[in-house]
Amino acid sequence: MQVVVESAPEPMGCLACGVIVGSHGRRDVVLVDVPCFGRPVQLVWRKRTWRCVEVECTGKAFTEQHEALARPRALLTTRACWWAIGQLRREHASVAGIARQLGTTWRTVWRSIKPLLEAMAADEARFADVTALGVDEHIWHHVSTKPIADGGRGPKELTGMVDLTRDQAGRVRARLLDLVPGRSGKVYADWLEQRGEAFRKQVKIATLDPFHGYKNAIDDQLEDAVAVLDAFHVVKLGTAAVDECRRRVQQETLGHRGRKGDPLYGIRTMLRAGAEKLTDRQWTRLRAAFDADERHLPVWLAWSCAQQLRDAYRHPKPAEGRKIAEQVLTSFSTCPVPEIARLGRTLKQWREAFLAYFDTGRSNNGGTEAVNGLIELHRRIARGFRNRDNYRLRMLLIGGGLSSPHLK
Repeated sequence: MQVVVESAPEPMGCLACGVIVGSHGRRDVVLVDVPCFGRPVQLVWRKRTWRCVEVECTGKAFTEQHEALARPRALLTTRACWWAIGQLRREHASVAGIARQLGTTWRTVWRSIKPLLEAMAADEARFADVTALGVDEHIWHHVSTKPIADGGRGPKELTGMVDLTRDQAGRVRARLLDLVPGRSGKVYADWLEQRGEAFRKQVKIATLDPFHGYKNAIDDQLEDAVAVLDAFHVVKLGTAAVDECRRRVQQETLGHRGRKGDPLYGIRTMLRAGAEKLTDRQWTRLRAAFDADERHLPVWLAWSCAQQLRDAYRHPKPAEGRKIAEQVLTSFSTCPVPEIARLGRTLKQWREAFLAYFDTGRSNNGGTEAVNGLIELHRRIARGFRNRDNYRLRMLLIGGGLSSPHLK
């Protein structure tokens, strides 16, 4: 489908000297526009050209430009560029799929929208009003970690910073703020330092997974912020301790890994569930497995401790949940089950960040994990990335870190 457009005739002044110029004919420029009725659309713009007749003028001939229609030397209309960006963000489309709809190539689409993404990413206003900050890492490739200059793709790990500020209704609208190469406290601290003192002072809550590198960066750069240990990862540590205890007791009692028919192996999935979710039949199977051998008692004790840890987070009243958490800190480190004792020592090291959950309106790193899920989805849609800069821009777009009136 092809559409021909031209601007209305009107007097035009020379761009160099301002003298009214005469027409110098037209020049047809073919642009890719937004698809219509499921078909690619070509926009033929009949550009007007003019020539200045002043002898001393250095301007000579020039062609009309309309930024609202298309940027100079563009292949896509401005409308098509923002349509493509919207498809990437809201419809989880691939660049290749957008190129097919537009009737052009992947390279043409990406080169057209990349300047717009870079301009939004460079806008420091997107870091304003961030009062709660989350951090997490993820793996963005699984190939060579050699420097990019040597043909590799650099570090596999990226550290992502996410805005977890609550809205007026108290809900978290997580949005990705940035992705930087590496996974260390220095990487996080350097990024915080680059944001400036005004940004660091406005952050009051900083959530994180149990990684001391990020905790050190928070302590160094976010002096006014309260570090909060993520609830999901704490419960995960408790579940992992139960699993380790079960495997150890399995080896001690039967001398081999779990097999079909082994009492403890048969309840392995139930040990990962919350007690409140178990059916009567599952409770019967659970008790039967523990009663099968008195040496299974450590597994029961470990599971009970993990349930106590979950109860601290599940209690409807944060003050009561904090009391349970304090009991956990007091009792776990002296537990006769070595896996639970080790967990207790770990939680003691994170005491302040562990208890801060109950004093900060149940702040957690859930929004950060949700953004990571979006990143994983779009990496699969794109079938992997080779260029880290393109990866960063794409993920900032789908993670809500870029803003523009055209995206509303």
